[in-house]
Amino acid sequence: MASTSLSQPNTNVTRDTTESLPQDQPVGSSVSDQEPEVEVSVVIPCLNEHETIARCVEKALRAFREHGIAGEVVVADNGSTDGSRELAAQAGARVVPVTQRGYGNALMGGIAAAQGRFIVMGDADDSYDFGETPKFVAKLREGYDLVQGCRLPAGGGTVKPGAMPFLHRWLGNPALTALARVMFRIPFHDVYCGMRGFTKEFYQAIGQRCTGMEFATEMVVKSRIYKRKVTEVPITLWPDGRVVGKKHLRTFRDGWRTLRFYLLYSPRWLFWHPGLLLMAVGLIGYALALPGVTLGGITLDVHTLLVASLALLLGQQSAIFAVLATTYAINTGLRPSTPNVERFFRLFNLERGLALALGLMVAGLVCLAVAVGSWWSVNFGALDYAQTMRWVIPGVTLATLGAQTLFGSFLCSILSIGRTSE
Repeated sequence: MASTSLSQPNTNVTRDTTESLPQDQPVGSSVSDQEPEVEVSVVIPCLNEHETIARCVEKALRAFREHGIAGEVVVADNGSTDGSRELAAQAGARVVPVTQRGYGNALMGGIAAAQGRFIVMGDADDSYDFGETPKFVAKLREGYDLVQGCRLPAGGGTVKPGAMPFLHRWLGNPALTALARVMFRIPFHDVYCGMRGFTKEFYQAIGQRCTGMEFATEMVVKSRIYKRKVTEVPITLWPDGRVVGKKHLRTFRDGWRTLRFYLLYSPRWLFWHPGLLLMAVGLIGYALALPGVTLGGITLDVHTLLVASLALLLGQQSAIFAVLATTYAINTGLRPSTPNVERFFRLFNLERGLALALGLMVAGLVCLAVAVGSWWSVNFGALDYAQTMRWVIPGVTLATLGAQTLFGSFLCSILSIGRTSE
């Protein structure tokens, strides 16, 4: 499905306008009006899935009957024109039209309309067997907030022959899962699995923002950020049941969107760690080039100082971006604060930032003053380039670092307004 990401959540669920169907209520119903309470809502996003949608609905309803689950099937239709809506309703689903396009938008609309306190979501292509819904329900009843399906053998799952493209199974999925485990300490073996169960309370608490394919990844990442109780259950992935239907997943585009999401949600890995590494390289360069150290017959001189200055400036800029991005994310509700973040802001407040900025700028001006004094001593004539630049380069670098610290401190303080009373 075409989509956008990291936008405001959309719950724009509209009534259907098809003349042959009722307009005062969603289409179809898997639970009678007399049902006292719906425990489980199976939510299926749908866009032109006439080949498989009825089978998905029937499997979910059969699982409800066989396991005595009070449930409903909600098909969140995202603008189908192939009769999918009518087929889903005939199979026993409640069809909820969602006008805003996108996989995440469709799920948001379906979840908003769901009556159950437990939600089980899955795709409409019949690759997920909704007969396995009771596995998720059992774990949710045990008190888990999120129950992630796992298709991969590493987590006990099964991938049937032809069910998953080679690149997805052996490269994309394992690589992106490994990154999620490292960057966010997520305990899952298959972060890309689209079949999962969760409580509606959990969903409402984490504030989903992504309206595209990243919707599922965002939920997994936020479950860790918000420190919710999660677990994983093995499931079987079957070959796509569609023969002529259009496949919505695009390997490289959606893989890149997931990686981009990881980076945007973890300024530590995108800005902070690279920034600290660059600054460390710059300081080492200065330690070697200022005294003119010779290593292996190579003398490190003012040219090394220039490169070291570049590393320092880029590193500091990257670290400042990490602080600003984290501040913005917390203030806008994209993520909660953490004890480490709070300790950082108590240590580096505006006043201390300004003091550091002033110190760096003064040190830089002193270095430049020494260079000007040397020039004045020779009546502003020719200078010893190698010696003079040892004062000029550090002076310019320190002054620039001070200026960046000054501007960054003020901007961070502006972004922090309302975050704390201190």
